Amino acid sequence: MVSIPMSDEYVAVKIPRTLYDTILKRVEESQGEFKDAQEYIEFVLNEIVKEEDETETPYTPEEEEMVKKRLKKLGYL
Repeated sequence: MVSIPMSDEYVAVKIPRTLYDTILKRVEESQGEFKDAQEYIEFVLNEIVKEEDETETPYTPEEEEMVKKRLKKLGYL
């Protein structure tokens, strides 16, 4: 188990041992893409958060208004 010194930049998060073991296996199978479980977990969580941010606001209010106007002109609204 890798011990990371705690600082203001990091917090500890507890996960089940079985999940941690699965993550370690994926790190090993990544052929060097990830150096440790910490790097893998950060990557996965960042991807999930980024994906959620992108799906929450696919259009700006201005873009949405343009789409509505276009759909109205085409007779769909």
